Amino acid sequence: MKIDLKGKTALVCGSTQGIGKAIAMQLADCGADTVLLARNENKLKDTIAALPLHEGQKHRYLVADFSDTNSVAKAIAELSKYNIDILVNNTGGPAAGKAIDASTEEFIQAFNAHLINNHQLVQAVVPNMKSKGFGRIINIISTSVKVPLNNLGVSNTIRGAVGNWSKTLANELAPFQITVNNILPGATETERLSTIIDNKSSKLQVEREDVRQEMLDEIPMKRFGKPEEPAYAAAFLCSEYAAYITGTNIVVDGGRTPCL
Repeated sequence: MKIDLKGKTALVCGSTQGIGKAIAMQLADCGADTVLLARNENKLKDTIAALPLHEGQKHRYLVADFSDTNSVAKAIAELSKYNIDILVNNTGGPAAGKAIDASTEEFIQAFNAHLINNHQLVQAVVPNMKSKGFGRIINIISTSVKVPLNNLGVSNTIRGAVGNWSKTLANELAPFQITVNNILPGATETERLSTIIDNKSSKLQVEREDVRQEMLDEIPMKRFGKPEEPAYAAAFLCSEYAAYITGTNIVVDGGRTPCL
């Protein structure tokens, strides 16, 4: 099976580190032109320089801060020139903490950063996808869509909202041959995972390695995921081989989620 995305243009959000960067690298390796979207211009330039060019692609970037919906809206104004075929919605998750302790503002900020920004981007790229009779929308969410995770109250809530929004869009856009799917990564070796471990270690006053080992013990495969692993799933969902897959969740977690 050879995934060939030559001639396609992919917009990848949160693409200067972690899973987002791995997805941008993988899609470019499959031949896609990529448009990176993130808040740090220096990191964007570094990532652009690292992307594969073996199919003669032209890679570009846009600067936007997902904590500010107006910033994302300004970047969207530039999208019409790129004719986006593939959209990967991805941004860092809300801070850890119990739902009962979270302020209403924390929920609003997370809702804007994830659902509202995702929706703005979808509305911007769908007209081009409809005109071509082809589109791929992939949302990087979390396994908490299936089973809420301890001490991630705001994240659990907002991720669930994004999951249901995604399923609704999948049904609405299916007649236009536009697929909408979610990738649910488990514990993956990223800066966010390191921060979660550090925070839990500090809060519970236990050794960092003990926290790390406790998390590993919950994973049947006994290791954390690599950013490249959800990226491989994303590349498949973008391909012709996944044309009849829409409105579903693809879990990439080493077996950790305790349900189908």
